[in-house]
Amino acid sequence: MTNIRGRFEKPADKTANKYTASILFDCRLYPYDIAGSIAHAWMLAKQGIISKKEANAIKAGLTRILKKIDKGTFEFKTELEDIHMNIEAALIEDIGEAGRKLHTARSRNDQIALDMRLFTRDAIKHTLTGIREMQSALVLLAEANKRVVMPGYTHLQRAQPVLFAHHLLAYFEMLQRDYDRFTDCLERTDVMPLGSGALAGVAYVIDRELVAEELGFSRISRNSMDAVSDRDFIIEYEAAASMCMMHLSRLAQEITLWSTTEFGFIELDDTYSTGSSIMPQKKNPDVAELGRGKTGRVYGHLLAMLTTMKALPLAYNLDAQEDKEGFFDTVDTLLSTLEVFSGMLASLRINKNNMRKAVQQGYMLATDLADYLVKKGESFRSAHEAVGKLVIYAIKKGRPLNKLELSEYRKFSNLFKQDVFTNTVKTSLSARDNIGGTAPRQVNKALRAAKKVIGSHPEI
Repeated sequence: MTNIRGRFEKPADKTANKYTASILFDCRLYPYDIAGSIAHAWMLAKQGIISKKEANAIKAGLTRILKKIDKGTFEFKTELEDIHMNIEAALIEDIGEAGRKLHTARSRNDQIALDMRLFTRDAIKHTLTGIREMQSALVLLAEANKRVVMPGYTHLQRAQPVLFAHHLLAYFEMLQRDYDRFTDCLERTDVMPLGSGALAGVAYVIDRELVAEELGFSRISRNSMDAVSDRDFIIEYEAAASMCMMHLSRLAQEITLWSTTEFGFIELDDTYSTGSSIMPQKKNPDVAELGRGKTGRVYGHLLAMLTTMKALPLAYNLDAQEDKEGFFDTVDTLLSTLEVFSGMLASLRINKNNMRKAVQQGYMLATDLADYLVKKGESFRSAHEAVGKLVIYAIKKGRPLNKLELSEYRKFSNLFKQDVFTNTVKTSLSARDNIGGTAPRQVNKALRAAKKVIGSHPEI
């Protein structure tokens, strides 16, 4: 506020200045702000609005400022309000009058829109890489355990046997949808807003296409009022991040359950676990739990941004300054969660025996028995009823289905023959040999397809 007060007779109130300042968080935009300013200065010189000598001086000065910030020797000043004014003031102090010409044909409104799009574009690219790394960790774990059988669950009740690899690849699919969403978000983020001015465009003959080319944008914005007030790309990232965190949270919940003594399916590596301050025997899945917990804060940032934007009239309002802190935290939270979960998966130890034992319990081949009767000519509903009664009988007898005599089976259907005892976990898995099923052949195909997807990740 204090640096652009030509209109005012009084200095800014210190409390108000501190309240409105954004430099404490938007300082992280410095490389994007400087890159945008260099491209803008080059364009101004090309258009004859400033001289090439002045443009060269601006570039040299901004490069020196960039190096100082990188080294941590640059002093950010709260009284200069934001990243734009801090850099501009330092530039003027360094190169003099030429620095005052840099802001020609632009506003802080289109300048911050540019900075945020540049930041978001990079954030999306890092996110895509993080998702691919997470998918790679899932595929490696699935490949190493592709013959391991585990209970599949519905309502958290043992339902049918599935391959552990099949279960893991379900998360691969979730993350692939996340990858696609962020890819779509990148397309809408990749729009260059500079040249929109405060809201109406600028009164200079500028070359927006040149600036877009210099900064690697694929296209430029088509409406100046929309360009300076649009934060859809931030909301879209936060929405995609919320879904991705939801998927990671679901995995975190399963890892937490599987690592309990009650399940005993996995053991977390010591490097991704913590102990108790009072109970020496404890090994807590804190990384998984914290990822589950951080999902809530990402949801919160999305809702906060939607609420901030819901009633803003065109064009720019300072409410939009509230886009940054939550967004930065969303990006940092998602990227760190993807990274740490990838490492956690890579270090998991799988207790194959406990999984196998769990599959033998809970009458999990009941559906296969119903299918057996259907193949003998029974309707499915009648078969379902007959097997349901058979299960009740077995529970009362305290015996698993494979320990019943044929005569006991035949109490519930005359269609049961000696071949009913060929119904096993192995045949149950193999029978589900359709695309998307848990049969070993289908899971092997899915693993090969997943590897191709991972291999297709472009260098970015």
